[in-house]
Amino acid sequence: MNLTSLLAIDHPLVQAPMAGSQDHRLTAAVSNAGALGSLPCALFDATTLDAELVALKGLTQRPFNLNFFCHTPVAADASQEAAWRETLAPYYEEFGIDPSSIAAGPGRQPFSAEMAEVLEAHRPAVVSFHFGLPQRELLARVKATGAKVLSSATTVEEALWLEANGVDAIIAQGLEAGGHRGHFLNMDISDQLGTFALLPQIVQAVNVPVIAAGGIATAQGVRAAMALGAAGVQVGTAYLSCPEARTSAIHRAMLASPAARYTALTNLFSGRPARGILNRVMRELGPISPAAPGFPLATTAIAPLRSKAEAQGSGDFSPLWAGQNASLCRPLGAAELTRELVAGFDL
Repeated sequence: MNLTSLLAIDHPLVQAPMAGSQDHRLTAAVSNAGALGSLPCALFDATTLDAELVALKGLTQRPFNLNFFCHTPVAADASQEAAWRETLAPYYEEFGIDPSSIAAGPGRQPFSAEMAEVLEAHRPAVVSFHFGLPQRELLARVKATGAKVLSSATTVEEALWLEANGVDAIIAQGLEAGGHRGHFLNMDISDQLGTFALLPQIVQAVNVPVIAAGGIATAQGVRAAMALGAAGVQVGTAYLSCPEARTSAIHRAMLASPAARYTALTNLFSGRPARGILNRVMRELGPISPAAPGFPLATTAIAPLRSKAEAQGSGDFSPLWAGQNASLCRPLGAAELTRELVAGFDL
């Protein structure tokens, strides 16, 4: 079965879910244009997700995708947290922040029984996961709603595991992709491949549709992915500059600047490698720091620095998530951008 038939969409294009930079408005705009809009749910509680879905259904009758994280939260370690705050101490002093006043934030929650209840009530057409899949009984509840299930693979081994565990399609996430890496079987970044090296290997290894993701921002990129055997493509960063996105003014300005040419994987903002535009804290501490607590605990200590800097108009301490083609971003409406990307299927 091809991807359009599987997902009941007009074009085999998926808008990547981008937590913190979008809500239901971008999702609806992309779905209404005939592609698959996605709603990132990792920062929502069940009540917020329900409200977002009510609003989303008020804007579109087309299929859409709900995306969840499947990580196992790490246990808090007081000594590691103290070491992380010590690493950040010069910045606390610069901004006049008392480290003892920093309270823990809500973090990013993995898919749960409470979220499964919301899905059972709303019955979305597609549900996708990052960092693997949820527990077997939770996945069974998702499938029982009739939703098609997608998940990200960053290696052939992960793709084979996902296929064996019942996904309907696999997102081949290349190293160029913005935001968090989806790896879950092996945390070694040196095993990660670029999109156009990873894609054909996964296509050859599995028998389900494969969606190419990472560094694709133009119709030409879409065409190249399809030539390598992709059943469809997933595009994220290009949508960050759309008016329907909730991308901050600071983030938008960086995407439109020469700085967007330079991205790196960093664990400073969440504790897990994610690709973003290089900024001051990434340069001064190094993008990957052994002092950062595991995902998602690193966020707590750096969040006040982000707030202080952003209040001064600076993204020096912000997670400016972006893929390696971020410099191609333009402020187009989501429907217009979707039409431009879809042209790649006909080139």
